[in-house]
Amino acid sequence: MLSKLLLGSMVTVGGVGLVAGTTALSYLRMGITSVRQEIADRIPVQVELQRARQMIAELKPEIAENLRRIAKEEVDLERLEEELETKRQRSDKARSDVVRLKDDLESGKERFVYAKKSYTAEEVKEDLATRFRQLQTQEATVEKLDQVFHARQKNLIAARQKLDSMLSAKRQLEVEVENLQARLTMVEVAEASSRVTVHDSQLSKTRELIDSIGSRIDVAEKLLDAEVEPTGAIPVDQPQSEDLLDQISRYFGEPQVETVVVTP
Repeated sequence: MLSKLLLGSMVTVGGVGLVAGTTALSYLRMGITSVRQEIADRIPVQVELQRARQMIAELKPEIAENLRRIAKEEVDLERLEEELETKRQRSDKARSDVVRLKDDLESGKERFVYAKKSYTAEEVKEDLATRFRQLQTQEATVEKLDQVFHARQKNLIAARQKLDSMLSAKRQLEVEVENLQARLTMVEVAEASSRVTVHDSQLSKTRELIDSIGSRIDVAEKLLDAEVEPTGAIPVDQPQSEDLLDQISRYFGEPQVETVVVTP
C-alpha cells in the first residue's frame, strides 16, 4: 500500500514537474536573453565600434579567396573555350569528310581515288560508317562541352556579381562605421561640455562686496554734503529781514528808508 502511494506521488510530482518544467524553461530562456542583452548594453560603444572594424577587416581574406577562385575560373574557361573551338573545328572537318564520302557513294561509282590512292566502293562505305560514328561522338562531345562552357560562364558571371555586391557592402559598412564614430564623437564632446561647470561663486561674492562698498561710500558722501550745507536752514550771518524789507519797498516804488545806526 505504501509503495503504491509513493508511486502515485512520484507520478503526480513528475507530471507537475513536467508542466512546470516547460514554463520554467521558458523563463530560463527569457532570463538568459535578458542577461545577454544587459551585458551587451554595458559594453562601451567604442569597443563595439572597434569590434565592427575588426569584423570588416576579417572580410578581406574571404574576398581575396573569392578573387583567386574567380581568376582561376577565368583562366580555366579560356582554356576550355580554346579546347571547344579546336574540337568544333575537328567536328566540322569530320562532317565535311562524311558528306564528301556520302556524295561519292551516291554517285554509283565502283572505285574512288583519295590522296592518289584507289579505294573500292565497299572500302569507302566501311570507312564512311566508321567516320559517321566518330562524327556523332565528336558532335555529342562538342555539344556537351559547349553546355559545360556556358554553364560555367554563367556561374562565373554570377560569382563576379556576388563579389561586386560583397565589395560594395564592405564599403558601405566602412562608411556606416565611420559615420557612427563621428556621431559618437559628437555625443562624447557634448557630454564633456555638459560635465564642465564654471564656478563663478567667488566672482559673484566679489561683485556683491564691491556693490556693498559702493553703497556705503554713496551714503557717506550724502551725509558729508548734508553736514556742509544744511538744507532748509535760515542763514544767520546776514540780516535777511532788512534785505526783505528793502526788496518789498523797491517793488512798490516806495522810497527806501536809510537806517541810521547810532552808536552810543
